[in-house]
Amino acid sequence: MSDDVLRLNQALAGRYEIERLLGQGGMATVFVARDLRHQRRVALKLLKPDLAAVVGGQRFLNEIQVTANLQHPHILALYDSGIADGVPYYVMPLVQGESLRERITREKMLPIADAVWIAQRAAGALEYAY
Repeated sequence: MSDDVLRLNQALAGRYEIERLLGQGGMATVFVARDLRHQRRVALKLLKPDLAAVVGGQRFLNEIQVTANLQHPHILALYDSGIADGVPYYVMPLVQGESLRERITREKMLPIADAVWIAQRAAGALEYAY
């Protein structure tokens, strides 16, 4: 385990335990974690520390606030949020299964009906959110 993950586990001690990296984006890193209070696996999204130091965490904190108020079948709920080792994070359900990126890599092209189904649900969620 990297020093960063060990430090993060110390900051989250008693509440969450990081199991592994799930993915990374431009703003944040997502880990699979164990919610120790509720005995469930969750996704823990953590603002990248270098980004937080440069631009501050306000955009990420805004994302947390908006997400906390959304209730839609195609938008992940917010379980928890906080600051760990000086960096904002939030916790959401862990969705098991293949990602869309993995599926497209595997199949190269989705069947039209599947692509339309996915696009409709994503568009509905975006319409609701905005």
